[in-house]
Amino acid sequence: MSITTTTHLNFGGDARTALAFYASVFGGQTTIASYADFGMPKDAPGAELVVFGQLESADGFRIMAYDSPGATGGSLIGGGATRREQGTTVTEQSCFVSVRGETLTEVEVFWAKLTEGGTVVEELAASAWSPGFGMVTDRFGVTWILDVATAG
Repeated sequence: MSITTTTHLNFGGDARTALAFYASVFGGQTTIASYADFGMPKDAPGAELVVFGQLESADGFRIMAYDSPGATGGSLIGGGATRREQGTTVTEQSCFVSVRGETLTEVEVFWAKLTEGGTVVEELAASAWSPGFGMVTDRFGVTWILDVATAG
C-alpha cells in the first residue's frame, strides 16, 4: 500500500492568486476549477472562486487550495500570527507547511521567493538539527518551515 498526503489550504478568495504565487516559487502545473465550472450559475456571487485548485511539480511538491464559500478577506482562513518569543515559536495557527530540500542552495531559492511580501518568523540559518532552517509567514498568511535534510 502507498499513500500520499497533500496540504490543502482554505482561502477566502485568494486561492487562485496563491496558487499562481506558489507556482512561481516551486514550479509545476496548476489545475483550477471554479464553482461555475461545477454548475454554479456564472453570474452568482463567488462563481469565479476556486472550488478545486492544485499545484504539482515534477520533483514532488504538491499543494491544494480552495476558496471557502461565503468567506471574505482573501487570505488563509484560520490563519493567525506566528512569532518567535524567548527562543520558542508562539502561534495562533493550527498548522504550518514544511518543505525540506536536499541542499541549502535549493532551499535558499524557495526562501527568497516566499519571503517576498511575507514576514520572517525565524531567519534561514544553520541550526542544531539542520544545515538550514527558517520560518516565514507568506503574503497569504501561510506559515512555511523550510529546512535542509541532514545526511544520514
